[in-house]
Amino acid sequence: MSVLPLVFTSGWASGINAYAVVFLLGLMGATGISDEVPPALERPDVLIVAGVLFLCEAVADKIPYVDTAWDAVHTVIRPIAGAVVAALLAGQNGSLPELAAGAVGGTTALVSHLVKAGLRMGVNTSPEPASNIVVSLAEDVGVSGVIVLALFHPVAASVVAAVLLALGTVTVFFVMSRIRRYWQRWRDRRRQRRSGRGTVSGWG
Repeated sequence: MSVLPLVFTSGWASGINAYAVVFLLGLMGATGISDEVPPALERPDVLIVAGVLFLCEAVADKIPYVDTAWDAVHTVIRPIAGAVVAALLAGQNGSLPELAAGAVGGTTALVSHLVKAGLRMGVNTSPEPASNIVVSLAEDVGVSGVIVLALFHPVAASVVAAVLLALGTVTVFFVMSRIRRYWQRWRDRRRQRRSGRGTVSGWG
């Protein structure tokens, strides 16, 4: 059976929460629930590190503006994680060259990450913090559910991931005005901080 649906799905999920993907896959493999998981992801040290980072992301991703800073840092990390996980899955299955799998997983993770980051910028224009928590929880549940589904029904999971990616992309275009307001607000805050430091140093 082709591993491409699982590779695509893991790439999409990695673009949203790479640590959750690594932790869930490793946990499913280590507990014997699935034999599709590469041994490298089942190692205790990998599970511990991924679990701790997943908890860190679970907190940071629910705080307005902190989530965007976290996303910015992970613009490189998530696509790399998506490519590595995809290559490991391909190596485990043998039906798709690892380099091709890495390209698919990394590219899908990058697109998914950009969609997530764009949507969160739009959410950050909301005056109340509850929307960040709701969206973040929905992402956590969505990633977890789709990854578990992918191990048993990879084609169905890849269809779900593709639909969610398409819907997310369309939504980003609809909230572009809010994203632009977010960036304007962010630039204004930086300008105010710089002018404030200049005033303090001038008085000094």
